[in-house]
Amino acid sequence: MQIDFNSPSHFYFIGIGGISMSGLAHILLDRGFSISGSDKKASEQTDVLSSLGASVFIGQAEENLEKAKELHGPVQAVIYTAAVKDDNEELLRARTEGIPCLTRATLLGQLMKEYNVSVAVSGTHGKTTTTSMLSQILLEGDTDPTLSIGGVFPPIHGNIRVGHSDTFVTEACEYTNSFLEFFPTIGIVLDIDADHLDFFKDLDDIRHSFRQFCALLPNDGTLIINADIEDVSYFTKGLSCNIITYGAADTCDYYPSDITFDDKGNPSYVLHRPDNTTQEIKLQVPGMHNVFNSVAACVAADLLQVERDIIARALSAFSGTHRRFEFKGDLHGVTIVDDYAHHPTEITATLTAAAKVPHNKIYTVFQPHTYTRTKALFDEFATALSLSDVVVLADIYAARETDTLGVSSKTLCDKMVLDGCDCHYFPTFDEIEKFLLKNCTKGDLLITMGAGDVVKIGDSLLGSA
Repeated sequence: MQIDFNSPSHFYFIGIGGISMSGLAHILLDRGFSISGSDKKASEQTDVLSSLGASVFIGQAEENLEKAKELHGPVQAVIYTAAVKDDNEELLRARTEGIPCLTRATLLGQLMKEYNVSVAVSGTHGKTTTTSMLSQILLEGDTDPTLSIGGVFPPIHGNIRVGHSDTFVTEACEYTNSFLEFFPTIGIVLDIDADHLDFFKDLDDIRHSFRQFCALLPNDGTLIINADIEDVSYFTKGLSCNIITYGAADTCDYYPSDITFDDKGNPSYVLHRPDNTTQEIKLQVPGMHNVFNSVAACVAADLLQVERDIIARALSAFSGTHRRFEFKGDLHGVTIVDDYAHHPTEITATLTAAAKVPHNKIYTVFQPHTYTRTKALFDEFATALSLSDVVVLADIYAARETDTLGVSSKTLCDKMVLDGCDCHYFPTFDEIEKFLLKNCTKGDLLITMGAGDVVKIGDSLLGSA
């Protein structure tokens, strides 16, 4: 189905409260579409959509489609995510009635074609932060972009901004090969790591998908790629588009030098451009990984012809996104931070950044995300988490999975203890909170970490202060 965005109709979203789905629904509402949909529970996203005129049903049942028709007329298309299974009542009903059913990625890809400039930020780590950094730059430059971000970005009070220029910026997720549905004119590849192994066979399979993503760029498009990715030529060879590299080496088109960190762990550096000019960049988010995220954002901003002083000013004002080393509060002298890291590479980056923040001990409360990821990267998780002085493990957040694959947080804890790590496992958040209240002391840094609901622990502790 080819969507005619100039002839608004009625679309139904299954899983409308999801961070990306809600954003797409918001964009279509702004374009005059009638929007309805369902989700398993109410959320801030569903409340916002309802306030904008969408009809949102809590709970997923086939009769919702009939109710939606009564409110908005015939459903022209049903949009669903990879998390929606083939036995979903609403999806089955739509298919039985012959209603076109499109994935979220297909809708997003078709929407990208409506813009002259479509920037797609890909990579197994750093997508949300880099997309947000670029968004901050574009907003500072008054370019009026449309933004679709995979996390809550404080300057726009959410994850979506509907602009009225010809520039669209979005994250490009590799899971289920979603990003292969896209039509970018500028593609960014931040890094490539073994992840989502419930879908991909192995790292080679992931690399193949990223190669296909790079090949999506048109002849007059541009690929911005991290040259530190192993065998980067695999992704660039034979491409007809413009290619810009960035990375640690001075052989890259863009690279940082003279990197220093302030007393809060926030880096400053000198950015080198291909025209042999340099610029001082100062960040308000910690970690070496954010140096390279910001360099990628600078490359894209240069392509979009944002003035260089605006780029530097915007990055110095960027304070991060929701759940990315987010300062939550102070509890009796203990600093509480929350972070979305759920892969060993991300954990290493976060804990390396945390080491530069003033502290006595670092306590990390980690909630593994999915049995597949935990089993596939079991030893890597143990190694990464050992960078923390004390580790507390919560039960694995199953997400879409039901098979435990014989792995658990208890088995991970046992391994880490054998390896000499000060590691503890508790099956409930209540037990974890009691342990933290008893053991954390003034000057300690407490990080809640993971892609599930571990953030509730810090919120609960601060609520009891």
